[in-house]
Amino acid sequence: METNITLNTDGKGLWSRQSKPVIVTGIDCIITKMEDEDRLFGELMVRFDTVSWNTDKDGLIYTDDLFLQELHTFLKSQGFTVEASDDVSYSEQGMQGDEYVSLDAGSEFCEEWLAKFPETEVHEY
Repeated sequence: METNITLNTDGKGLWSRQSKPVIVTGIDCIITKMEDEDRLFGELMVRFDTVSWNTDKDGLIYTDDLFLQELHTFLKSQGFTVEASDDVSYSEQGMQGDEYVSLDAGSEFCEEWLAKFPETEVHEY
């Protein structure tokens, strides 16, 4: 999903003290289905402009409450239900990238993502 939105950090995360706007340039979802289960899970990658946020200088957005709260609000504005939006949370620290924030997406969110973006490939595991 291409975007051009701004989400803010509050600087109260475990990996950054920066309180500032972050330009989000895109959101991707990698969806996986377990071989013997109906349940889906995914990784939501929120891509950001590295001029507005530089992980070398600013740290990781990971665990910043305001950023996640504003992301949930944005997802709802795009037609995702409250339940699906709330089904997105930070993944582990080691999954964070220099150009994106990594979040876990539960089955509820993945199902709604696929309804909106049916061309998304579902990986079997």
